[in-house]
Amino acid sequence: MTDRKNIFSVSPYEDVIGFSRAVRVGDLVFVSGTVAWGPDGKLLGAGDVYAQAKQTLANIEGYLREAGASLKDVVRTRIYLTDIGRWQEVARAHREAFGDVRPASSMLEISRLAEPEMLVEIEAVAVLSAAARRA
Repeated sequence: MTDRKNIFSVSPYEDVIGFSRAVRVGDLVFVSGTVAWGPDGKLLGAGDVYAQAKQTLANIEGYLREAGASLKDVVRTRIYLTDIGRWQEVARAHREAFGDVRPASSMLEISRLAEPEMLVEIEAVAVLSAAARRA
């Protein structure tokens, strides 16, 4: 049996729904749909897709780090936007976070997220590099 590590966040939805923010199983790390929660559990970047995307990606980076991975290990992202007309704002944040990594990615418009202030949600999948596996 491969070891499993569950990682949790400040999201109030994890206990209500019964999920983990991220799960590492072997060399794989799956990060659930993540939004711009600040350390105090309050959503950051009200009305600002770019700011929410930046915070969301910083949150994902922290969960990956806790799992022994980094943004360089990400092979897949999914981006959910409540207004696809603002895709360039989230694309800018994604490009800044991933640079030359260039994971496979999808960007989808959805009608809404759990709270009206949430404008973007991102999920990620990472495959640990050989160096990360040794760490």
